[in-house]
Amino acid sequence: MNYWIMKTEPDTFSIQDLETQKTTDWEGVRNYQARNFMRDQMKLNDQVLIYHSSCKNVGIAGIAKVCKESHPDLSSLDKQSPYYDAKATKENPRWYMVSLEWIKTFPRIITLAELKENTALSNMQITKKGNRLSITPISKLEYQSILKML
Repeated sequence: MNYWIMKTEPDTFSIQDLETQKTTDWEGVRNYQARNFMRDQMKLNDQVLIYHSSCKNVGIAGIAKVCKESHPDLSSLDKQSPYYDAKATKENPRWYMVSLEWIKTFPRIITLAELKENTALSNMQITKKGNRLSITPISKLEYQSILKML
């Protein structure tokens, strides 16, 4: 099993939205490295920490799991979608996504400041300056350390 942090802006899609919907396709990722994680490495039942970014309370808001492995992100073919990519085709979709299933909403946000203070998490990409990647792998130990912070 793998462990991941996936960023989302809560005014666009929050952990509460996922809790209400129960499952969602993680569409619209337009970074090749993040796409490659979803396409090549994310597997069924991998654990995902949902991270709220670009908001007042930045941090980890809850847990999801991968409920469907990599499949084409068809929003790239939809000319009406903000995620449209003119170079994508049905034969070569270019962009992929996974589907997530809600597991838990935390009673509070584990803030970025708290993550940075935890020495067990010092190697995580999310705690490093300039991290912009929307999907990052984390170790089982890091995942467990984060859960202990609640």
